[in-house]
Amino acid sequence: MNEHAMLHMPESKYCFPVGEQEVVIRFRMAKEDEGAKVTLIYAGKYEFHERRQSVPMEIKYTDRLYHYYEIRLKLSDVRLAYIFQIEDINQIYYFSEDGLTESYRFEEGFYNFFQLSYINANDVMPVVDWMKQATFYQIFVDRFYMGNRAKDTSYINMKWEDQPTPKSFAGGDLRGIIEKLDYLKELGITAIYLTPIFQSLSNHKYDTIDYMTIDPQFGTKEDFAELVREAHARGIRIVLDAVFNHCSMQMRQFMDVLERGRDSRFYDWFVIHGDFPDTDACNYECFAACNYMPKLNTANDEVQDFLIQIALYWIREFDIDGWRLDVSDEISHVFWRKFRQAVKKEKADAVIIGENWHDAYPYLQGDQYDSIMNYAFTKACLDYFARGTFDAAQMAEKLNSNLMRNTEQVNHMMLNLLDSHDTHRFFTEVKKDKDKLLAAVALTMVFPGAPCVYYGTEICMEGGYDPDSRRGFCWDEDKWDKDVHAKIKELIHLRQNPIFAESDVKIYEKEQMLVVRRKYDKESLTLYVNMTAQEKHLTDMRNANVSMLSQNHAQMDACDANDEKVLVIEKMGYAIIKETAPA
Repeated sequence: MNEHAMLHMPESKYCFPVGEQEVVIRFRMAKEDEGAKVTLIYAGKYEFHERRQSVPMEIKYTDRLYHYYEIRLKLSDVRLAYIFQIEDINQIYYFSEDGLTESYRFEEGFYNFFQLSYINANDVMPVVDWMKQATFYQIFVDRFYMGNRAKDTSYINMKWEDQPTPKSFAGGDLRGIIEKLDYLKELGITAIYLTPIFQSLSNHKYDTIDYMTIDPQFGTKEDFAELVREAHARGIRIVLDAVFNHCSMQMRQFMDVLERGRDSRFYDWFVIHGDFPDTDACNYECFAACNYMPKLNTANDEVQDFLIQIALYWIREFDIDGWRLDVSDEISHVFWRKFRQAVKKEKADAVIIGENWHDAYPYLQGDQYDSIMNYAFTKACLDYFARGTFDAAQMAEKLNSNLMRNTEQVNHMMLNLLDSHDTHRFFTEVKKDKDKLLAAVALTMVFPGAPCVYYGTEICMEGGYDPDSRRGFCWDEDKWDKDVHAKIKELIHLRQNPIFAESDVKIYEKEQMLVVRRKYDKESLTLYVNMTAQEKHLTDMRNANVSMLSQNHAQMDACDANDEKVLVIEKMGYAIIKETAPA
């Protein structure tokens, strides 16, 4: 056996409580050792030497190199001690803190068993329940819809249908979003993520001048209060963008430092290399290489208090439902811990979503974010649907590997996206192939976490990299592909099936198709994606207990000779099947 591949870590993504008396335990082994039988041996840590229980573990996830065994335990004694027994070719091994051994002295287990010493209630990471079935819609405000026709429009310098430039303004605003809430409700959207709305000089508003003021181009606080109120009335939540890594060089505090230098009381709010900030030499930390967006020193206590009070204000005064955190991986861990405590105390089910493009496990252990924007999912979808880099087996392995980065709770709350204001449009990336777009949307809806639809995906909006990915939404319905729109709407509405709130997941390849199965109790929903050039036939569909929920280039044929339905999926097609086990 490959001992080097074996891995377990207590109180980590390999052992974590999901309730006050419930724990999930994972154990990693090499794929070539899949014939091994793994058993968890466990007990209360004060009884391990004399009274133990054994339970077999099953392979739950598989990636390119490893199998991940998983078990969920309900405990009467939450002071848990455990080791793993591995049986391979009539040989018994044990895996404990001492690694792999051929024998184990249970009477001395207190020296080297793994343990979860105690499950304290406030150490169990809660899931924001509404995230389990949420479907987000990301809106780049300036490009969605202009509702206030009476406002000062002198700042608008592009026609709505023009390709945008970095400095073009189209006129979208909060009133426009209010007017389109019924459209979003009908589409099936349950949460809106707004790019920044606070006072700023840019069209994107990621260079904030005043965090307490709605940008006049977008409207007023009264407009925003109405937006939240009307959205909530339709069952739609509102999540704002918190740009706390950096600000505009025109923010009052930085302007004071520009004038007074080291004598400014705000000098330590920024990271400046010298007595005065020099905007030409850019002798201060900033976002990327943008001298007009100086970096805030989030290790500074005053800065921390300032930003936390901003976050609390918009929750208290307007009842927003959470924050998306811009450039969150460049901000102090200490700050995010304080931020989480304050936000969750104010509104327990306010979601906190970081913008980390990479493995964010250090931030996702229950003390900082709830989840992140899942760009690892984005990249996998590009490799499978757009690039053809992955076949179905490789895609399944990659998706499983991504899930193994985090705990179950975090996976329930990940924001899964195909594209955003920071990427190329997915429809453009798949070379305007509508079948691939639909299959990718289907995967996004079925995969664990909360799907996020970038505005206009449902009408096949095109666009290259920023700023081309930020075009104006086309509201001329005669130009829409109504069939694609209807199918995406159908897929979004599937999210309201209660199975997404509680279900288990299994991801694998079958007959060169990607399969994602969500199962709870006796019911399952299964997605089959056929990205091959051949038609696929599945004959193991049980008669009377199987129904088609959504499809593109797929159909359920009449029963075969064995009294079973046959699922036929054409090339570039998908099918979502509901199965109910016999009573």
